[in-house]
Amino acid sequence: MATEAGRGSGYLDVLRAPHAARLLAGTLVGRLPNGTGPVAIVLFARSEGGSYSLAGGLAAAYGLANAVGQPLLGRLVDLKGQPRVQLPAAVVSALGMVLLAVVGIAPLPPAYAAVVVAGLFTPPLEGGLRALWPSVLGSEDRVHRAYALDAVAQEVMFTVGPLLVTLLVALQSPAAALVVVNVLGVLGALSVVVSKPSRDWRSAPREAHWLGALRSPGLLALLGSFLFVGIALGSITVAGVAYADDHGDSSVYGWLMAALGLGALIGGVFYGARQWAGAPERRLRVIVALLALGYLPLILTPGVVAMTVLSGVAGVFLAPALACGFIVVDRHAPRGTVTEAFSWLVTTFGVGAALGTAVAGPAVELSGTSASFAVAAAGGFAALLVLLATTRVLAVPGRSVRHAGHADNSAYSSENDRNAAVEPGFSSGHRA
Repeated sequence: MATEAGRGSGYLDVLRAPHAARLLAGTLVGRLPNGTGPVAIVLFARSEGGSYSLAGGLAAAYGLANAVGQPLLGRLVDLKGQPRVQLPAAVVSALGMVLLAVVGIAPLPPAYAAVVVAGLFTPPLEGGLRALWPSVLGSEDRVHRAYALDAVAQEVMFTVGPLLVTLLVALQSPAAALVVVNVLGVLGALSVVVSKPSRDWRSAPREAHWLGALRSPGLLALLGSFLFVGIALGSITVAGVAYADDHGDSSVYGWLMAALGLGALIGGVFYGARQWAGAPERRLRVIVALLALGYLPLILTPGVVAMTVLSGVAGVFLAPALACGFIVVDRHAPRGTVTEAFSWLVTTFGVGAALGTAVAGPAVELSGTSASFAVAAAGGFAALLVLLATTRVLAVPGRSVRHAGHADNSAYSSENDRNAAVEPGFSSGHRA
């Protein structure tokens, strides 16, 4: 059940807040290398004469390294602040991709080393932005809308990113695409970390525990589900390239990925423009079920026009799943794990996407393009099964009140208390 969005002018109300538009834009550009990394690596490897399995292996190595680095860097951000971690990491990550563009895929060890460095040092800008929203926006209602706006902006990146990469490949080369995208990423990270909210932000005090955010059972359940969502998305990266090759036109891949992102953008805009009643965990199960169903028709691999339309439909529930997932993370993550908790969400996507690319490559070579799209559908339904199996765990938020670092204030807590009636069981406070 949904009601119309609350006060103000929706997304414009968020973007009019001081620093909000700059932080969102800077983070979006800064995340461009991460969002397009697997695509750029696959296209680069194929242009160098590598097989689908090799291309998938390099993309998987990048994703796995990213998965390891995100929570580690996220914890460093919580402890040391954003500027001291985010910008140096962005520079080192970009240098890794430049190295790949220079050395190519032969010999293989330097190529793998390059993608591992690039993935390992990818800055946790996603978690960092969500950590900044409470201090920038103040109220729970606006922060929730910012979560949806964040998911929509991410889909803009996934819509524009593949087109940008394919355009750079067409105008110059896959190597040039790697370099240009990563230079843009460094500039985006720089724009964020020199801003006042980023410089002033500090995480809330945290209880010393070696597991950090992972000591929350509810958070673990959510991450388990989103691992399989990552598998679905990762497999589509390879499946889309295979489909384009089947039709003899590499630009088809860009259109499929753009349609997928556009569908997610439309779904995210609709989701964020409304205020939803009921527990977000229950709503997330419905959204993930619809997401899984959307992947099934892709197995048919019809003509290009029909496939583009199906890709758009398949993407509709992705951004809503992410936006709702952000709220669930906030409800279950322990205090003081602000950036780390959301970085773990990025990590599960990284691991899942790496597994998806690694499985989809051999699936194409053994059983054809349809089999690689079947991997995506299987990932979606596995994500749903995890949510269904952990219903009881997710029904209990980690704790009732959490705060967002030094940005917390009594007015924000009071806003949360008032809004608890709208979304039963919501844990007040936003930290990412």
